[in-house]
Amino acid sequence: MTGKVPGDITHRMMNDSVVPSSGISEARFIGMGGLPEVTRGSDLAEMILTASVGQGTPLERGDIVVVTQKIVSKAEGRTVGLAVIKPSAFARQFAHRAGRDPRLIELVLRESVGIVRQDPDRGILITETPQGFVCANSGIDSSNVVGDNTVTLLPEDPDGSARELMERFRSGTGLKELAVIVTDTFGRAWREGHVNFAIGVAGMDPFMDYRGEPDTQLKMMSATRIAVADEVAAASELVMGKVDQIPVAIARGVRYVPGDGSAREMVRERANDLFR
Repeated sequence: MTGKVPGDITHRMMNDSVVPSSGISEARFIGMGGLPEVTRGSDLAEMILTASVGQGTPLERGDIVVVTQKIVSKAEGRTVGLAVIKPSAFARQFAHRAGRDPRLIELVLRESVGIVRQDPDRGILITETPQGFVCANSGIDSSNVVGDNTVTLLPEDPDGSARELMERFRSGTGLKELAVIVTDTFGRAWREGHVNFAIGVAGMDPFMDYRGEPDTQLKMMSATRIAVADEVAAASELVMGKVDQIPVAIARGVRYVPGDGSAREMVRERANDLFR
């Protein structure tokens, strides 16, 4: 980290299967701090543009701006005070066994279209959200929110949120090739720990599709489809963190396909989901 930039990770990779043997592929992740507290109605796009210039890293052609769900939800007024929530009988029963707040459980249920897995003895509630995500507690979060009994909900349309930010960034900078990813932190099946995932995408294909391309041995690849948006989301967390007050990052030098992609494309269809 140098100068006023709050987080900066540069990754260099030399790999014959990815770039020519004489070339170097480089991607840089720059954390962006200095944003004021985001509240309902905040002009988030203007805040980010101002902060990027203020720390000496104005947006450049081909950048991907990575924005945490938390500040998007705050700006869109997707916050709820638990005091107004009246829990159902099921919520009270589950919360009693789990030792959790029944109002929170009720809100989790309201923000879901179905329960995928539950274990009240351990307080685990995995749900499917209206946006199509399968995650713990419908993506509801109480961290980094002002007020002891206030939580944030997922944006109603994360792809739309990403698209609106992208359009503002493009108009504000005059750059036509900029992408945006909105992220949230999810757990993963089969592995411990949490990782940032892309829940909103605009300005890019969320995948790098190698199907039909030859590998280094000239064998045609038939299944390889890299989730670039998720990889960028995960890497961005390294310069943002959960307690560092850095809710935005710039991914610079990442190879991606510009286009009208969405995070919704990354949700596996139920018919192809062998684990539900």
